[in-house]
Amino acid sequence: MTIDPTTRDRILRAVDARFDEQLAFTQELVRHPSLRTEERSAQDLMASAFAARGLDVDRWELDPDEIAAHPGAGIVAVSYDEVDNVVATFRPASEDGRSLILNGHIDVVPTGPESEWATSPWDSRIDGDWLYGRGSGDMKAGLVANLFAYDALRAAGFEPTGRVHFESVVEEECTGNGSLSALQRGYVADAVLIPEPEEDMLVRANTGVIWFTVRVAGNPTHPREMSSGFNAIDAAHHVITRLRELEERWNAEQGSHRHFEDLDHPINLNLGKIAGGDWASSVPAWCEMDLRIALYPGVTAEDAWREITEHLATVTVDDAGNPIRTTATRNGFFAQGYVLEEGSDAEAALAASHQEVFGSELASFTTPGYLDGRVFTQYAGIPSLVYGPVSQAIHGYDERVSIESVRRITKSIALFIAEWCGVREAAAGR
Repeated sequence: MTIDPTTRDRILRAVDARFDEQLAFTQELVRHPSLRTEERSAQDLMASAFAARGLDVDRWELDPDEIAAHPGAGIVAVSYDEVDNVVATFRPASEDGRSLILNGHIDVVPTGPESEWATSPWDSRIDGDWLYGRGSGDMKAGLVANLFAYDALRAAGFEPTGRVHFESVVEEECTGNGSLSALQRGYVADAVLIPEPEEDMLVRANTGVIWFTVRVAGNPTHPREMSSGFNAIDAAHHVITRLRELEERWNAEQGSHRHFEDLDHPINLNLGKIAGGDWASSVPAWCEMDLRIALYPGVTAEDAWREITEHLATVTVDDAGNPIRTTATRNGFFAQGYVLEEGSDAEAALAASHQEVFGSELASFTTPGYLDGRVFTQYAGIPSLVYGPVSQAIHGYDERVSIESVRRITKSIALFIAEWCGVREAAAGR
């Protein structure tokens, strides 16, 4: 590292000194149920925290028309009224160092039946090394770590010599449109760090994702005349079986995609939601299925969608020879995957910071999940470092994040800011 040992130690001690406060703030943020389109109170908390630190705060409502004009946009299926991004900026008196975006998403996925949780998903309890709650790992602990890593530099008596943007974005769990909107608003930098829950490792590559809805048409009749009707829900089972053929074919191609050759089942088709029928005593006239499928980096969302629709067009009859009518529409993610190419200065700086804190080399891995890093890398050419703490059960019951892992990741981020942006002794009053 280029920062001297004295500077390093001052920063690391400052993280420890404020870690109880960091943990309490993370708990408070988890207690705000920031489900899709319901992020406002959590964003209020983030905006207040940014303003209290004297940062320049920019808050705006997402514009679906502006976003839709971008090739990386997801399909907007909800109202964006009162759906806000919050970005705060530190600008040094003299911008001599490299700039940085510290990005994180505030939105969380639904809890499922709350009765299945050990305690409320919003109570933010601590048990041993684990902080529990929906969004604790994915990714409020990382979002808060960004801010408290900066706090540690300031508490240690330093300030970055480069511009730093703190992004608290929405829509990561469904479209990626929050980070995309921030990019469209002009927020760019020399590197991006996103502390998603990644097991103390760096993501080397991740899949893209498409969300889509398949509607299957039936022929309703009274159950006493079932043989003359056609059950759309039964037919939907056949459609899914046929879509599994496409999933199998794409997985068979993994050897042709760098970083995915040895991954276990990189392409996953998920039937996430199903609804159908109107009456228990009527043969169902319709069935709708919401699905998610992954795609490899280098495969465009347009090409993948064409394959999906072409494959669905071959699903014309069920096993009994009954005709099947389907329609498919996109309804969320329409995102290509990305690869973080090795050898960037940003990765080298993070690796050095990680080594200082963890005492081991920074490992990288490939994930079959979506990440917002693709927004910055694909559309702005910015290296995106997705790197964060150990977690368990994200998107599941009793989601939790390791407290000591969060502490170490915060230290690593703090040293990375110092290494990447540079630091100087803070001037009085700043």
